[in-house]
Amino acid sequence: MEKQRCGWCQGDDLYEAYHDLEWGVPVKEDDKLFEFLILETFQAGLSWITILRKRENFREAFDSFDYKKIAKYDAIKIEELLQNAGIIRNKLKINATISNAIAFLKIQEEFGSFSTYIWEFVKHKPIKNTVENYKLAPANTPLSDVISKDLKKRGFKFVGSTVIYAQMQATGMVNDHEITCFRYNEV
Repeated sequence: MEKQRCGWCQGDDLYEAYHDLEWGVPVKEDDKLFEFLILETFQAGLSWITILRKRENFREAFDSFDYKKIAKYDAIKIEELLQNAGIIRNKLKINATISNAIAFLKIQEEFGSFSTYIWEFVKHKPIKNTVENYKLAPANTPLSDVISKDLKKRGFKFVGSTVIYAQMQATGMVNDHEITCFRYNEV
């Protein structure tokens, strides 16, 4: 019998693999949290599958998502990224990635880790929702509004409430798997 999955990922092998192995799994490692932050930033206004298909290109272009290196990117590196057809070539998002890396480092300095900071918003325990149909899942919540506002205050860019809610879903801060999905009780 085939596994029941969330409706949004069905029919695409890459989407299904991402759904089955990553989406909604609690991420506590700063490196991985930063990777998702970059990918969600670039996803703003685009479909997630577009980003997934370019994920390895992003990994290569952005030094394996090394925020310490990204925080030091200069005009030459920005120009190199703008010429890279393998990624989304949006100057505002590229610049945001650099300023987000700098802000990320400041949060690590203040809280010991970005994970400690971000997971405190959910008291270090995933919120388990009861989504019957992915189309009915919220695009943002009052909590994602609060997190977005705090991140912006700390210098982050392209971190609107919808981007932050998608980040929360991807990194397991919130479980929005459909209740009939085999992953619902696994994550």
